[in-house]
Amino acid sequence: MNKLFKKVTATALAATMVLGMTACGGSKDTTTADSSSSAATETPAAATDNKDIKIGVSIWSSTDVLGSQCKLILDEAAKALGVQVQYVDQGHVSEKVTASVEQLVAAGCQGIIICNSSDTEMTSAIKTCNDNKVYLAQFFRVISKDNSADIYQMATDSAYYIGAVHEDEPANGEELVNILLEKGDRNIGLIGWEQGDATWLGRWEGYKAGVEKWNEANPDDKATLSEPQYAGTTSEGGSKAAEALMAADPNLDALIPAGGGGDPLQGAIAAVERAGKTQDIDIVSTDFLPDLGERLENGSMAGESGGHYCDPLIAFMMVYNAIKGNYTDFAGKFEDVPFPYLYVSSADDYKAYEQYFVDQLPYTDEELVAMSELDLAGLKEAAAKVSIEDAAARAGK
Repeated sequence: MNKLFKKVTATALAATMVLGMTACGGSKDTTTADSSSSAATETPAAATDNKDIKIGVSIWSSTDVLGSQCKLILDEAAKALGVQVQYVDQGHVSEKVTASVEQLVAAGCQGIIICNSSDTEMTSAIKTCNDNKVYLAQFFRVISKDNSADIYQMATDSAYYIGAVHEDEPANGEELVNILLEKGDRNIGLIGWEQGDATWLGRWEGYKAGVEKWNEANPDDKATLSEPQYAGTTSEGGSKAAEALMAADPNLDALIPAGGGGDPLQGAIAAVERAGKTQDIDIVSTDFLPDLGERLENGSMAGESGGHYCDPLIAFMMVYNAIKGNYTDFAGKFEDVPFPYLYVSSADDYKAYEQYFVDQLPYTDEELVAMSELDLAGLKEAAAKVSIEDAAARAGK
């Protein structure tokens, strides 16, 4: 199910694969799964009183590159805490996003974490959770206080909406475009996934800011950033977008497939390889690929941000503690939890990440239980500390 973690112990991976195949037997967009059946080891005795807790996960895909990473860490957390977790894959289709919350509520979930979720979709999600007294937290997304003031206020006023765990997307975009600029790239093609998506818009803002700053500082060596081609969230979409950008600009020397779960990036890489331009076009993106180390080595990737699959873990812990009654009094508050990206731009960069985030999960079951016992301030601090260095230190290296 999850190629990135092929080196995780065979027992745990086999259990996860069985779960994934069972879950995906029906419609891809309405996948549900109960992780309580996927435990590869015995549930810790301290967590046995949690067997009636069920947390729902509304996710664009639990099987693509990033989604499968998220599922693996969430399943491990559910096992460590002795709780149930149920998934609905909604494909980033608006009506399915809103329906997924209703479906998880109907399934008896006392709390839900959700992504993708536009600000407008959160209106329905919050109302459903308010009406049914179900806790709700976002991951990889945050309601815009400026662009969606009414929805932000609705979330703030809610006694059941907890908050959002998310990355600084403009900073992420600027960091990635700077990797290209520093490598000498000046004609950059841009691939988005869904028009209007808040995360995409944040990254785009960062790409543009990086190019504008470069051009201001280097008036005789200016760079250009294309208007975006949209790929959706499929490999085919990424491939077609890359082909269109290459056809439109024979001098194209860089591509940024902005995201969308990893599949559009894979399609874009394949298109560049078919065109015989792997050594001519540098590619950077967000969401680590399973073979990122190899691609950094052979030049088919120039850099990437990612490693953030623990972002939903923090949202999961927020909802878990709300259900337990450990985190309370959400009405009048909006818990904003920033989460760091990791950046790699060489094969050597990736090796350390691989050791602590690919060959093994960055948290043991004991550390997951300890994380669940933190107060909210402590959980935010744990989120901010996520890094290769932190994982190495906890592993005793």
